[in-house]
Amino acid sequence: MKNLKTIGLMFLAITLIFTSCIEGNEKPDLGNDTGSDNVQVISSNITSSTTWETGKTYILAGRIAVTAGSTLTIQPGVVVKGEVGTGSNASALIIARGAKINAVGTATSPIIFTTYADEIEPGQIASPNLEPELSGLWGGLIILGKAKGSFAGDVTEIQIEGIPASDINGLYGGTDDTDNSGVLKYVSIRHGGANIGEGNEINGLTLGAVGSGTVIENVEVIGNQDDGIEFFGGTVNVKNAIVWNAGDDGLDTDQAFAGTVDNFIVITGPETDHALEIDGPEGSYIGAHTLKNGTVKGNNVAELGDFRDGARGTFENIYFFGFADPATTDGRGDLSISGDKTIATLADGSLKFINLEATLAEGVALSTVFKAGTDASATAVAAGANTVGADVSAFASWTWAATAGQLSAF
Repeated sequence: MKNLKTIGLMFLAITLIFTSCIEGNEKPDLGNDTGSDNVQVISSNITSSTTWETGKTYILAGRIAVTAGSTLTIQPGVVVKGEVGTGSNASALIIARGAKINAVGTATSPIIFTTYADEIEPGQIASPNLEPELSGLWGGLIILGKAKGSFAGDVTEIQIEGIPASDINGLYGGTDDTDNSGVLKYVSIRHGGANIGEGNEINGLTLGAVGSGTVIENVEVIGNQDDGIEFFGGTVNVKNAIVWNAGDDGLDTDQAFAGTVDNFIVITGPETDHALEIDGPEGSYIGAHTLKNGTVKGNNVAELGDFRDGARGTFENIYFFGFADPATTDGRGDLSISGDKTIATLADGSLKFINLEATLAEGVALSTVFKAGTDASATAVAAGANTVGADVSAFASWTWAATAGQLSAF
């Protein structure tokens, strides 16, 4: 089903590009790194420190890596557009281990990553031609570091999902938990998640073993075909993150991620699987993370969360609303604790829930939604009466979600 949708969206995107080129009597230039004064086409890896300038649009003509030792600086208001493609032709921006990104937008001039089919220009917030649920039209932003992760076989480095094994710029992992991959502030990532193979999509923002020296604040991911933000090990802390219309999971943590996500919003879409998917370690290394001060808005298909494979961490001050009654949706709409390993981490306190609140469908009991005894950490509240959750003001003005009215019910 998801593959059929991808084909349809790809056809739409290609149609939009073709129509635009015919009307303008031109075609996109994919053969070199310079276009007009305000449009630059990037067709090869970035191997020395480079600056992308305010007022300009940069086109990723394929999978572009910033290689070790190089820094990519992206100034406020820059728009980055990925070419439409799947498989080995999927476009993406990779910040390889040892490289840095310095993408610092502002609340009045965010940096936007989107698809070539998007007609958005510098200075705009909302797309003038694409709906926010469109996904899979390019790859995404991938940042890779040298921090620890818990990998199968206790290896110290592996290849990130979504990037072919032949590309060594896709390696992540190491032993430096304070590793610094740069700065990401006031950045919106849209319409990504292109497929590179069966069931192997790219996340909106992928963080592979990113270290605590990295600063990530004020990020938005919209309409991604796979997860909104996925953490693979690492120790990076993220503040003020919003995910809207993820095709798989809103926030996904794996491989003993050991950082903190503080002040987050997940707005599930028509195809979201889990608002939160939390996985345990894959090797002997054990790490635990914290998700706190979050608001999660549901729909009739998504689950609040799935905690599995020995998941660990602390989940605190989170408010859930808008989810369906699990009794009428084949078990959807609950917070599940999956498998004996996870039941054990919940019992020994390695997996901890504190101050959860939820506005439930009429007549639904907390124990129907919050499984395996997690209802003891949850409170049912009337709509709008929550005392925990995200500080929505952090997302005003600069996010598409805010300008589209998606935060008005929070």
